[in-house]
Amino acid sequence: MAENEVIVRPEQLENFLTDLFERAGMTRDDAAYSAHALVLTNLWGIDSHGVLRAAIYLERLSKRVVNPRPNIQTIRGGFALEVLDGDDGLGYIVGRAAMNRAIELAEKFNIAAVGAIKSNHFGAAALYARLAAERGMIGIAMTNVVPNVVAPGGKKPITGNNPLAIAIPTYGDFPFVLDMSMSAVAGGKLLLAAKKGQKIPLDWATDKEGRPTDDPTAGFAGFLLPMGGYKGLGLSYVVDILSGLITGGVFGDQMKGMYTHPNDPSLTGHFMIAINAAAIIGKDEMQSRMNAFYQRIKTSPMWDEQGEMFLPGEIEYRSAIKRQREGIPLPQKLFDELVALGNKMGASSTLTQM
Repeated sequence: MAENEVIVRPEQLENFLTDLFERAGMTRDDAAYSAHALVLTNLWGIDSHGVLRAAIYLERLSKRVVNPRPNIQTIRGGFALEVLDGDDGLGYIVGRAAMNRAIELAEKFNIAAVGAIKSNHFGAAALYARLAAERGMIGIAMTNVVPNVVAPGGKKPITGNNPLAIAIPTYGDFPFVLDMSMSAVAGGKLLLAAKKGQKIPLDWATDKEGRPTDDPTAGFAGFLLPMGGYKGLGLSYVVDILSGLITGGVFGDQMKGMYTHPNDPSLTGHFMIAINAAAIIGKDEMQSRMNAFYQRIKTSPMWDEQGEMFLPGEIEYRSAIKRQREGIPLPQKLFDELVALGNKMGASSTLTQM
């Protein structure tokens, strides 16, 4: 355990957060899913998108800036392409609805895409891509984000870090899951570094003047740098077009970030694609071929004999096994904030450390 960290049991943390989300006005099912999504993200080791975000979600739900009980419905499209109105719901609930609808349509049409508008921050994109993989389908999930990335040489954010996730079933121990944002790092890593009192690499972010900084607080208040220069920048544009422009939602600087505009709905857009691979390849053949693909990666020689090649999703799988057994590490400051929040909201249970 690192210094200034505490360990909590995943089950207790999930039950604690479910209680808080329900007290913020969500239905029991939606509260449980939101809590599960947060804790699952921490189990994967993606702490920047886990319970670190709970406080801001709960604050916005309690203020009704985010609708705790949205009426999510189809507003346009047909056949294998639709758009949902998220009714300002929490991103976890709107994102789940959009991917579940894409899966439902793909069962009929073999491939389907569903956009969602009027949503909010939805956490890790992998959550939704994995929903499809769990059903034997290939899932692609993306969302647009308020501009926080500067183009190389730019002085002002031009696009968001707009994450994209792709999940492919392997029928092995874990699915193939690629989840990446189009910035050098996700903004949540700056928040996490700030919570831990750590500095950040100079190629992660800039301050408000566009100058590289190793201060995570200054970087979070400033701008992120794009992944891979113009390549990441271009992919970010694509995600914004699919998630916001073609769906009739907002794009670019029309969105409102939940930290900079805590009293306004974010109007975030999502775009989900489900592909029914069973239409062209059987389960047994898929398993055999994906295993051959995996083994080719695992047996690839490395100059460091102690090194190991990983399939996307494998590190998260190993992290989940370890943290399910040993507990989830949280920065002391974050743990204290969650305990105080539970007391403020009258939680029926107390969050304790192992």
